[in-house]
Amino acid sequence: MKETEKISFPESLKLNLRAFRVMYKASPKLVLSYILHSFFTAAFVYVPIRFSALVISALEAGDPPEKIRLLVILTILGTAAGGVISAFLSRFRSVYMDEGAYPVIDKIWQEKALSMDFAVADDPKTQALMTEIRQFTNGGGYGIWRFLRLLESFTKAVASTLGGIVLTVTMFTSRVTDPKTAVFLNHPLVTLLAAAAFILIALLTQKIAVWAEEYWYKNADEHSAGNRLFGHFGFMGMSRDRALDMRIYNEYPFCERWIGDKTQIFSSKGPFAILSRGRVGRMMALSAALSMILTGFVTAYVGLKALGGAFGIGLVTQYTASAVMLFVGLSESAGILGNMKANAFFLKKNFDYIDLPDPMYQGTLTIEKRRDRNYEIEFKDVSFKYPGADTFALKNVSFRFRIGQRLAIVGENGSGKTTFIKLLARLYDPTEGEILLNGIDIRKYDYKEYLSVFSVVFQDFSLPALKLGEVVASSSDYDRKRAEDALERAGFSERLSELPSGLDTFIGKDYDVSGVDFSGGEKQKIAIARAIYRDAPFMILDEPTAALDPKAEAEVYRRFDEIAEDRTTVFISHRLSSCRFCDEIAVFSEGKIIQNGTHESLLSDAGGKYAALWNAQAQWYTE
Repeated sequence: MKETEKISFPESLKLNLRAFRVMYKASPKLVLSYILHSFFTAAFVYVPIRFSALVISALEAGDPPEKIRLLVILTILGTAAGGVISAFLSRFRSVYMDEGAYPVIDKIWQEKALSMDFAVADDPKTQALMTEIRQFTNGGGYGIWRFLRLLESFTKAVASTLGGIVLTVTMFTSRVTDPKTAVFLNHPLVTLLAAAAFILIALLTQKIAVWAEEYWYKNADEHSAGNRLFGHFGFMGMSRDRALDMRIYNEYPFCERWIGDKTQIFSSKGPFAILSRGRVGRMMALSAALSMILTGFVTAYVGLKALGGAFGIGLVTQYTASAVMLFVGLSESAGILGNMKANAFFLKKNFDYIDLPDPMYQGTLTIEKRRDRNYEIEFKDVSFKYPGADTFALKNVSFRFRIGQRLAIVGENGSGKTTFIKLLARLYDPTEGEILLNGIDIRKYDYKEYLSVFSVVFQDFSLPALKLGEVVASSSDYDRKRAEDALERAGFSERLSELPSGLDTFIGKDYDVSGVDFSGGEKQKIAIARAIYRDAPFMILDEPTAALDPKAEAEVYRRFDEIAEDRTTVFISHRLSSCRFCDEIAVFSEGKIIQNGTHESLLSDAGGKYAALWNAQAQWYTE
C-alpha cells in the first residue's frame, strides 16, 4: 500500500460501515455470532469480579453468615449461568464464523463474477483487480475477512470498556478519609490528571502497536507477492498435475531455491523477519512495556486510595482488575479503529470490484418459443474493437444465417472467427452495426432468454468435477434417458457402458476418489453431449474434434447430421477437410469475410484464400 493511497478517517468509516452492511445482508447470523459472542464474553468477565468484591467486602465488614452464603451462591450460579451462555454463544460463533465465514465471503465474489457482463469479466483489468483482492485476502487476510476479525475485536474492546466504566467510576469519586494518607487524591484536578494519565498511557500503548502494525499494511503488496510465489513454488512438488514434468525435467531446484533460501520473504533472514527483529519488534516491546507500566500505575493509585480509607479490600480487587481492563479496552478500541482505517484501503479494493458497472443493455423483449426452430440471425455491417485496442477485430461484416443451415467458419489464427462467435452469442456488443434475430436487434431481447437460443462447445471448454449426468444436463435434477441419448449421439455410449456408476460417475477425483480422469477426447464428447442436451435452436461448435483421434473424429463427422438435427449449426475448424459436409463456408481474414460458398465453389477459385489454405493442408496427406 503506497503512502499516496491512504484513506481519510471519514472515508474509512463509510467503507467499514458498508462492509458491515454487506456482510449482514449476506449472512445476518454470521455477523450476530461475532457480536453476541464477543460482547458477552468480554462483559461477563466483570460478573465474577463484582461478586468476588461483594463477598470479600461482606467478610471484611463481618456481615451475617446468611448474607455471605447468599452472595457465594449467587456468585456460583451467576458464573455457571454465564458459562452456559458463553458455551452456547461460542458454538453459535463456531458454526457461523469458523466454518462459514469464508464461504459467505466467497459467495459475494462468485455472485458478482457470475452476474457481471462477460465483457467486464473478460477485461484484463477486472482479472487483475480480482487477483489483487485474492492475494491480499490469502496473504494477510486483508479486506472483508480482516474487517470481520476487527469487528469481533472491537466488540470485545467496547464491552470491556463499558463494563470497566461501570465498575470503576466510583474509584475516582471515592474520597480518602485519612488526613495523613494521600489526601491530595481528593482534589478534583488530581482526579482528572490521574484519569487523563491513565487514558494517555493506554492510548499511547496502542498507538505504538498500531504504528508497528502499519508496517505490515504498508508492505502488503510485497507480502501478497511473496505469498503468491510461496503458494506456487512452495507446493509445486506436491502438485499432481506437475508430477510428471517435475521428474522428467528435474524441476526440484525451483522448489528448493524457494524453500531453502533463508532470504526469501517469509524466511528467517527475509524482510519481514528483519522488521520483526528491528523496528517493529522494538515498537511491540515498548507497547507491552507501557501496558505493564499502566497496570503498575493503576495498582498504585488504587492502593494509595485504599490506604487512605477511600474503600475496603473488596473494592481494591474490583478496582484493580476492572480499571486495568477498562484502560486496556479503551486502548484496544483506539488501536482497532486505527487498524480499521488501515484496512479500509483493502476494503476499497473489494468494493471497487463489487461496484464494477455492467454497461450492457439487458433488453426486455421475450423471444418467441418455436417448435420449428424458425430463427434467423443477420449481421448488418458489424464492426468490433476490443476495449483498449487500436485496431478492429471485425470490420464491416454482413452475413445472414439461413434457418437449418450448416455453416463452417474457417481462417487463420487472429482472423476474427472467435470474435464473430462472441458477438453472435452476445458476449460482447458490436462497436458498430447491429445483429438481428428475426429482424429485431438482439440488444432488445431479454439477455438470458437470448442466451437460451444457443448451445455452444467452446474450444477452451470446462467441465465441473460433478457427476457425469449432472454435467451433461447442467443440473442435478435431469432426465437420465435424455442424458444417455445425448452421450450416445456424441459418440460416448461405448465408454458410458464401461463405467460402473454410469451417469453417477464423477468427472475427475476432486470430490470422489472413485471418479474417472477422462481423456481430452472423452471430455470433448461430454461437452458435445452437453450442447445436445440443451436442445437450443442454434448450435456452435468451436474446434469440436481438436482433441479426438482420427477414428473418433470421423465418427463425429459421420454423426454430425444426427447431432445437428434441424438446428442452425456453426462449425469452426482449422481442419478444412472437416468442413466439406457443411452447406456453406465463410472464410475470415483480418477481421473480414473475404469468401463464402460451398466447398466445391470455393475450391474452384484457385487464387482464393480457401484454396490456398486447402492446398497447404492437403500436401501433408497427399505426400
